[in-house]
Amino acid sequence: MAKIDLYDPKWVDMVFAEKNQAYGAYVLRKQTSARNIRSIVFLLIAALLIGGFLAYKVHQQKMEEEKLAYMEAQELAKLRDQLKEKKEDKPVVQPKVEPKKEIPEVRETQKFTAPVIKKDELVKEENQVKQMDDLDKKVAVGVKDQEGVKDRTVEAIRNDIAVNTPPKEEVKQQVVEKIFDVVEVPPTFPGGEGQLRAWLASNTKYPPVAEDNGIQGRVIVQFVVERDGSVSNVNVVRGVDPSLDKEAARVVRSMPKWTPGKQNGQAVRARFNVPVVFKLQ
Repeated sequence: MAKIDLYDPKWVDMVFAEKNQAYGAYVLRKQTSARNIRSIVFLLIAALLIGGFLAYKVHQQKMEEEKLAYMEAQELAKLRDQLKEKKEDKPVVQPKVEPKKEIPEVRETQKFTAPVIKKDELVKEENQVKQMDDLDKKVAVGVKDQEGVKDRTVEAIRNDIAVNTPPKEEVKQQVVEKIFDVVEVPPTFPGGEGQLRAWLASNTKYPPVAEDNGIQGRVIVQFVVERDGSVSNVNVVRGVDPSLDKEAARVVRSMPKWTPGKQNGQAVRARFNVPVVFKLQ
């Protein structure tokens, strides 16, 4: 028997030869090939449409994520510029230093009498030339009567500058406790900014209340990176909703230790801002 092609309607004529072809089964079998072809074409078209739609959604989601990342980077750069401008606008307070007091050099003086030739009995005692041993017995300084000095020069000890200058230990303590808005080397999250976003995304829990009400947005949280890398002074500077703000502050407090910022090669306390994004799927 020859091989029969089931998609060829000729096999229907062979099966229904010399039979009642007016019966409904003959008509149905006769149209089977056309229906099969239409079904395959329809399935191919549906698969292409669904595949194209899914590819479009994936591309659109990727574009939205890239746009959101770009906006976050722009916002962070803007905040850093604002903090830097604020820091530059602050007037630099110079320590008040009293001017040095110039103390005139003080020297011993001895009354000088111009020599006049007189008889011994006519010369007064105070005008007589004294011996070397008697010169220091009575010493006059300037026009004021005061005790003379034997070193010929009085050195002034200026304690006024020392009083206004704080001790080195106090200055070092002030530097340790100061919180810098802008530092030479900013603090960094372990692994960089990409790891920071990934860590926040995986550790942030969407509040059920905000999720039920369809609330989403970006919360800006400010905190201080301590000298040992720990996080403190967490504060929401730009909020969206109380539930989202509370969760953003919680996840920032739970962050691992950072690499602290440095000023003049020394680890210091530095402020930092980070956005926490809440987006419904």
